Amino acid sequence: MQKNLVIVESPSKSKTIEKYLGKDYKVLSSKGHIRDLSTKGKFGLGVDIENKFKPDYVTIKGKKKVIDELKKASKEAEHIFLATDPDREGEAISWHLFDALKLKEKDYDRIVFNEVTKKAILESFENARKIDDNLVNSQETRRILDRIIGFRLSKLMQAKTDGKSAGRVQSVALKLIVDREREIEKFVSLEYWTISALFNDFNADLFNYNNKDIKLNNELDADEVLGKLSNAFKIVDVAKTVKNKKAVMPFTTSTLQQDASTKLNFPAKKTMMIAQKLYEGIDLADETVGLITYMRTDSVRLSSDFIKDAFKYINKKFGKDYVGIVRKSKKKVKIQDAHEGIRPTSIMRDPLSMKAYLTPDEYKLYKLIYIRALASLMKDAKTNNTTVILDNNNYQFKATGQTILFDGYLKVYSEYEENKENELPPFEKYNSKVIVSNDIVKEQHFTKPPARYSEAKLIKEMESLGIGRPSTYATIVSNIRDRGYVNLEDKRFIPTDIGFEVTDKLQEHFSHLINVKYTANMEQNLDEIAEGSLSSSDTLENFYNDFDKALKEAFDKMPKKEAEKTGEKCPECGSDLVIRKGKYGEFVACSNYPKCKYIKQDLKVLTELIKCPNCGGMIVEKRSRKGKIFYGCNNYPKCKTAFWDKPIDEKCPECGSILTEKNGKIKCSNCDYSK
Repeated sequence: MQKNLVIVESPSKSKTIEKYLGKDYKVLSSKGHIRDLSTKGKFGLGVDIENKFKPDYVTIKGKKKVIDELKKASKEAEHIFLATDPDREGEAISWHLFDALKLKEKDYDRIVFNEVTKKAILESFENARKIDDNLVNSQETRRILDRIIGFRLSKLMQAKTDGKSAGRVQSVALKLIVDREREIEKFVSLEYWTISALFNDFNADLFNYNNKDIKLNNELDADEVLGKLSNAFKIVDVAKTVKNKKAVMPFTTSTLQQDASTKLNFPAKKTMMIAQKLYEGIDLADETVGLITYMRTDSVRLSSDFIKDAFKYINKKFGKDYVGIVRKSKKKVKIQDAHEGIRPTSIMRDPLSMKAYLTPDEYKLYKLIYIRALASLMKDAKTNNTTVILDNNNYQFKATGQTILFDGYLKVYSEYEENKENELPPFEKYNSKVIVSNDIVKEQHFTKPPARYSEAKLIKEMESLGIGRPSTYATIVSNIRDRGYVNLEDKRFIPTDIGFEVTDKLQEHFSHLINVKYTANMEQNLDEIAEGSLSSSDTLENFYNDFDKALKEAFDKMPKKEAEKTGEKCPECGSDLVIRKGKYGEFVACSNYPKCKYIKQDLKVLTELIKCPNCGGMIVEKRSRKGKIFYGCNNYPKCKTAFWDKPIDEKCPECGSILTEKNGKIKCSNCDYSK
């Protein structure tokens, strides 16, 4: 009998962890989730609404074989360790494994680790526990909420608009983009002018008149000021201050996605895929090891062991003056603080030494994570900031400059941060306290509207508003793009007509539910469920009562969008043909449906004209009801000749039937001949 069975989520972790644990352990993978809500019951939600929202779970398609293998292995093991990811999602997967495998309390333990390293894995066994039901309830509540809204609200959008879906957080994120676009549309640009004095080695800008703010609204205002100025400027004040430029904090999921977007040009989805690989394990020369800690977190806390090792590394490489302090975030974090911030698993695996084992993109992201964690434990930089005030006929001009006195954390982080030194001359050299400009110039400007959201800015805004969670940001951003609600131009989101339409319809009927405040409060409720201080069923019932009432009113009052006419008439009943949307895209059908069920075939003639062997018609490319391409006669339904593989203009040498081609392989449509 196998002594111990360890079940993880990812297959790539299995071999690595098995090496760490030795021959007494067998490590298998669930390959992610094994079960999900069914589509049975009222509205196909897979939830018994009348019975405290009891969920009905079914095995995910293709996972029966995985469950059977795990069942067999669990029966052969003395003890089972559920080692799924260290978050609510992972806790829920562990519960589903426990339930599906019919495990007994005494036969299993739950273990969690923040990094795939030998030390972390072995320590996790010393801190084994049971499944946290509160975390499972929180994830289950989120899933039920998203299922109810996703199914029912999406059906409303599909019936009444050109939209494909709606979502609890997705629709709020889309509203942020739409609201910003409307701000831009309403924005009225105003003219203003600036005046600058140009000297040999610096410039100074007009900012005051008689020590009060001055605004130049047009060129006449600017010319009036210029007429009162001479080239002689009196030095009124020179102020020098030394300031600390604070070191950066370690990455959270949100800040990693933001910085990878702005500094590496990585979409959030790509960032998370690469980070997952770095976390799960990279094959090095003599071992397979996870290079970073778990990447779904909103904590910036670092382990004491890592801090100690990093301080030693900094002292040895840069000197004791560069060793920093442990900083604490002022931000309130709850559940995810059980994790750490995102960091390398070992400070000794510097990016250059890992480069040979990583793809170019993996290297870029690992380097960003490594340098950020290292910089967070280094001293603040020190800057010398100089401000000089000049006076010219009671008009005050200002020039500022900055020089770095001590680079501190910028020693390693400067390539990721803009540090434009702008050194001003030593004004002590001007004995007369009067300096002469080379020129005084005016410049026209116009006020600019608020900037559209980039992916990084949208994620930052969602985080600051408390909507969504670290593991959901990338999916939310992908969804609103994939649904055709926004376009990305110059790395900025612009809502489409459908995006405007869906947002307006939702706000017309669901403004009390689809808004920032309600969504943020729901996230807090989910946190409280995870802590055990709030009832899951009460939360769902309060939500559902409001939602169901609003949805029924919306179905009654929201007008159905008229289908677009094609200008053609139905060949069967003479009604207008219209463009409709189905599961597999747009199609042309009769407007008199359901009385007339005519659907126009989207016929695509093959490049090589192939005649139908049965009636002499033309073989054309078609699409089945399930969206699969096939090839059939254009005289259908009179002639029902059809092929799944693409016909070619060549006959079988053995039986004379049409030959077909698929993936470069040619075979007969009738007999066993192939070539």
